[in-house]
Amino acid sequence: MSDALKHECGIALIRLLKPLEYYKEKYGSAFYGVNKMYLMMEKQHNRGQDGAGFASIKLDTNPGERYISRVRSVEQQPIQDIFSQINHRINLEMNQNPEYKNDVTLQKKNIPYIGELLLGHVRYGTFGKNSVESVHPFLRQNNWMHRNLIVAGNFNMTNVNELFNNLVDLGQHPKEKADTITVMEKIGHFLDDAVGKIYKDLKKEGYSKSECSPLIAERLKVGKILRRAAKNWDGGYAMAGLLGHGDSFVLRDPAGIRPAYYYKDDEVVVVASERPVIQTVFDVPFDEVIELNPGHAIITKKNGTTQIKQILEPLERKACSFERIYFSRGSDAEIYEERKELGRLLMPKVLDAIAFDTKNTVFSYIPNTAETSFFGMIDTVEEHLNQKKTQAILKGQRALSAQKVEEILSERPRIEKIAIKDVKLRTFITEDSSRDDLVAHVYDVTYGVIKPTDNLVIIDDSIVRGTTLKKSIIKMMDRLNPKKIIVVSSAPQIRYPDCYGIDMANLESLVAFRAALELLKDNNQYHIVEEVYKKCIKQVNLKDKNVLNYVKEIYNNFTDEQISAKISELLSDKDVNAEVKIIFQPVENLHKACPKNLGDWYFTGNYPTDGGNRVVNRAFINFFEGNKERAY
Repeated sequence: MSDALKHECGIALIRLLKPLEYYKEKYGSAFYGVNKMYLMMEKQHNRGQDGAGFASIKLDTNPGERYISRVRSVEQQPIQDIFSQINHRINLEMNQNPEYKNDVTLQKKNIPYIGELLLGHVRYGTFGKNSVESVHPFLRQNNWMHRNLIVAGNFNMTNVNELFNNLVDLGQHPKEKADTITVMEKIGHFLDDAVGKIYKDLKKEGYSKSECSPLIAERLKVGKILRRAAKNWDGGYAMAGLLGHGDSFVLRDPAGIRPAYYYKDDEVVVVASERPVIQTVFDVPFDEVIELNPGHAIITKKNGTTQIKQILEPLERKACSFERIYFSRGSDAEIYEERKELGRLLMPKVLDAIAFDTKNTVFSYIPNTAETSFFGMIDTVEEHLNQKKTQAILKGQRALSAQKVEEILSERPRIEKIAIKDVKLRTFITEDSSRDDLVAHVYDVTYGVIKPTDNLVIIDDSIVRGTTLKKSIIKMMDRLNPKKIIVVSSAPQIRYPDCYGIDMANLESLVAFRAALELLKDNNQYHIVEEVYKKCIKQVNLKDKNVLNYVKEIYNNFTDEQISAKISELLSDKDVNAEVKIIFQPVENLHKACPKNLGDWYFTGNYPTDGGNRVVNRAFINFFEGNKERAY
């Protein structure tokens, strides 16, 4: 994705099922869990670079001993920063107390961060300030061990105001209106309630106060707490939590919007946002890492028993397709093949655009994350050329000379590395004209490989705002003096904002939306904009389930090809000499390539939860009124 776009967070949970001495004996260190957590977070750093956090819980500690540790960072390399802090503290304790070195019991008792239960988080901020206070995991403290709650998640709620008001109605006084706080306090409220009820029952049964504590841990039903807490959540989420006494959970939203995978053996329970993270860090095969079903939670009790429980009634599965196109690492076996297929499916349109003139066409990709789709595209070019060669040989039959046969067989796709991003370049000047000049040089281009008679085909993951394309990439490509520049998006046109975790909160920044507005003007239909606004206003006070997405009417009168043509026009400045054409993936091809991840609301406007339609209408109202506030 050539446009800068903040997006998904990543979660990692590890529960060690053996005593720490076991890992010391087998793997040489009681810090086994900490080391694995570092790897899991680094393998997910693509999901969040605004901040990182780590929390751990020690099981079966004595009263007066610290059993919860947490460290968070918003430094430039936050994962490295938090683990350098952890390592510094561990080394300090070891150097000052040599007796700890070979005694796991003393290590666990006296050194922070060593525990059987660990939770990590990498963050991309989509709501609130990017300060350390906004970084997960969040901690809700209490002197009762069972009421301590640590929460981290990859999520966004569409109904934060409703959740906030629910807490107020319960008699609480939340310190802020961020969705993380409201979610944690909602879980915390029902956790407190459950602990209180179990305590009363135990007292009635004749147990002393001190005898109640371990029995509360046994009787606490985490699934019931989650069921009550999540009843009114509307959004996409993979929510992870640790309870102070040692229970843990990860809950996935009912539509499966946000991803979660788990693995369990007799040593560990592991959960992460991406499958290959678990595969690589724990060296396990693909089929042993299981996707957590929508609406379900993986719950591990303090005694180590693990269950998969349905918490909420699953909705129609609408797993985020952007995960497959761009966000997740392409090392996942399924995602790799899906991205190649996205490239393959685009080729008929590309061949039409170059009039099947592969001999005078150079193929490339930008940025590096588009490389896999590029491979799929080239596979199809080679298939086309093989058919062309076969036909040429059969047509010529015996009249072909050896030289002619060699000439026919030698034609191959022309592949070049055209664009290289200068990662060291920072657009630090904010004054518009100066900044635009800097943006135009974010990418370097390879000179000497394009002829004036050549087409240049370059594939991108997706085109969101089009800013980098217009101000940098197309102008840089034009310097090479090609006849035609064809930019291919492996994703369809992004027409609607996301409200489930991706930072696409407003409409006017989307180039497809701007193109539709221009088409309305061109066709004397701009009155539709005000009509849609009035329809959206009428729905403001309706319940979410009754709200319709009227923003679709902005696009209804135009074909995909018309919008693509207008986008091509908008992204091509007058000083660009080459003909510019933008090609987008059809939505039906996206579904063919990613059949398990059919979440396509940013392309189609078909939101998987009731709150989505309310958010898109609010985004349109904000656009019409010139309001820069977020729609959720």
